[in-house]
Amino acid sequence: MVRLGLVCVALWTIAIMSTFLDATDAAAPSIPPLPPTPKKPVAEEFHGVKVIDDYRWLETASDPAVQRWTNEENRHTRAILEQYPAFSTVHEHVQTLMTHRSPGYGALQYCGGKLFALKSEPPKNQPFLVIMPSADDPKAERVVLDPNKLDPKGTTAIDFYVPSRDGRLVAVSLSEKGSEEGNVHIYEVTTGKELADVIPRVNGATAAGSVAWNADASGFYYTRYPRGDERSKADLDFYQQVYFHKLGTPTTEDAYSIGKEFPRIAEVGLRSSEDGRYVLATVANGDGGEFAHYLLVPDGKWLQLTRFEDQISGATFGPDQALYLFARKGAPRGKILRMPLATPSLSEARTLVAETDSVIEGVVLSSTGYTANFVPSRTRLYVVDQVGGPSQIRVFDHDGKLLQTVPTKPVSSVGQLLGARDDELLFHSESFIDPPAWYRFDPETAKVTRTALFRTSPVEFRDAEVVREFATSKDGTKVPLNLIYRNGTKLDGSNPTLLTGYGGFGISQSPRFSSLRRIWLDQGCVLAIANLRGGTEYGEAWHKAGSLSHKQNVFDDFAACAQHLIDRKYTSRDKLGIQGGSNGGLLMGAALTQHPDLFRAVVAQVGIFDMLLHDRHPNGAFNVPEYGTVKDAQQFQAIYDYSPYQHVKDGTAYPAVFFLTGANDGRVDPGNSRKMAARLQAATSSKSPILLLVSSSSGHGPGMGLREAVDHQTDILAFFFQQLGVSYPAKTASGPSNP
Repeated sequence: MVRLGLVCVALWTIAIMSTFLDATDAAAPSIPPLPPTPKKPVAEEFHGVKVIDDYRWLETASDPAVQRWTNEENRHTRAILEQYPAFSTVHEHVQTLMTHRSPGYGALQYCGGKLFALKSEPPKNQPFLVIMPSADDPKAERVVLDPNKLDPKGTTAIDFYVPSRDGRLVAVSLSEKGSEEGNVHIYEVTTGKELADVIPRVNGATAAGSVAWNADASGFYYTRYPRGDERSKADLDFYQQVYFHKLGTPTTEDAYSIGKEFPRIAEVGLRSSEDGRYVLATVANGDGGEFAHYLLVPDGKWLQLTRFEDQISGATFGPDQALYLFARKGAPRGKILRMPLATPSLSEARTLVAETDSVIEGVVLSSTGYTANFVPSRTRLYVVDQVGGPSQIRVFDHDGKLLQTVPTKPVSSVGQLLGARDDELLFHSESFIDPPAWYRFDPETAKVTRTALFRTSPVEFRDAEVVREFATSKDGTKVPLNLIYRNGTKLDGSNPTLLTGYGGFGISQSPRFSSLRRIWLDQGCVLAIANLRGGTEYGEAWHKAGSLSHKQNVFDDFAACAQHLIDRKYTSRDKLGIQGGSNGGLLMGAALTQHPDLFRAVVAQVGIFDMLLHDRHPNGAFNVPEYGTVKDAQQFQAIYDYSPYQHVKDGTAYPAVFFLTGANDGRVDPGNSRKMAARLQAATSSKSPILLLVSSSSGHGPGMGLREAVDHQTDILAFFFQQLGVSYPAKTASGPSNP
């Protein structure tokens, strides 16, 4: 899933770079050598195909031999990175950009007349929970909970928070070291005092977690993973169910509510209505985009409203005693239904917004799973559309009549929507070159104004250009490609270029702002973001065309984008770097094994590389609806045909590769990166480095502290600039670029 954007690093002149690379390849005394990596073959047969794995032993993180090997790999990588000529300068620049930003606000919620938000305020390591009167008055905000004070090391993070309907109490999930294994704590909003109630194992890396308060805030429903010996050790991260906790009572007395009928890979999101009389449970069948919905009605009974086959992907409560549903059945671009709570049945739902050429985004991935990205107000319905990557907001009345489109910046994204007073709307938006901000839309005047919740940037992008082009994939599909570069950039094939992509789980690559792009642009670089199949940039059909047995389309799309950049003379093979994380890390693995001569440098973060074993790991089972499983003969063949680890070939001149992973990653087993690094180090015939860095204080990405994020970005930038021959720092006429 994911959700993780990263960018890159710096160096010296090409001549100095070449000299330095030769020195490192000759194993300079100051650089610890790579550890010996013995082959310990393990043979396994899949549907008549015998597969040999020489490095299966590197999967066992608790093995002292694996720990020693990992430590030696880390020492080798750190020594190489830190001896790059401009490493310290890059670090200073990255630190300046990432720690001198203005505060940012996310995950806004209105409850009890208060506006709650998670506030990021560099140089603090972690976001913290605040309340304020409105989005126009952050000066009156008050801190409710600051995890930076709970843990000065900066490794304790807020997974999610849920205020009671009256705004008097708030439930907060806290986890450590990027593990996402969160216990829920209860705090008084007025005083910040913690109550005695602590609910264990509510949030996890596999199925996330959620809470929904009852009407009088005397208790709440919550997602619960198995505890103790309730399940086997192999099943402790599965079988999520819903329980009710009454405040002031032991958690051992909590009452089971629903979930025994849910699938093993259920991911449950809970939400209560404004009056607290109803609770909605959205149950995802793993990560493939199938959902069922259950409603707890006032008489205490749960009603199943939709099933997986109904293709209802999202639901939210309206202010008019109704549920609004996002449907895809017979409408791959999406439609909106309205279901009255008085007769809660899918047969009673009527179409409010029919399918059109616009692609309704419908649901977005948040810290508590998939949530609806459409907001019913008193007389209107606000709907976010995907336009091939960028977003738009359409406004309808309650009869489904299109009233208007909310003015937004070109090539921008719309994140969270939040209903404000009456029919007003708050929405979060940003672009590739405009910092994020919360905006207010007044439907009466059709005007958009920026609220006081906005971020400023220490650098400007007035000299930057954003263009959208289309690459032609192997099967003729046109694939959107967003390009960012400085005005006047010459298309002569000499520009260092970074290409990124994701392509999976229905997650669209929408425009996101990063001040770190300034470092790239000032060195004359081009940045490219691909909207690959596997996302929902063009609806569910676009997603399905990049999943299961069609996954190869994603890799073909990405290769086509790389070739497009070369053919259009934005760059050349020796100046092209690629980067991706999680499912995007899988993309990097497939790209470098299928097209080793197309790129100069690769950064793969928390990636999946041995796809034959992916569903044996806890979170891998949740990915089966997206990737398939090797237990099925047809799906095995499709997976085996692209699985990166199995397609590393001895004697191939591979590009420079940098693997980064977190030891506490509960979504993608870090063993993937260890094995892939070892296999490439043994196989490559080039002098380009194959590096591995394993962090002991982070996981898949969520919860990473700011200090570590600065180091993380520095390492990536330094690696890329060294490999792409970027002179750093370059002389520029752009004053704002040098903070």
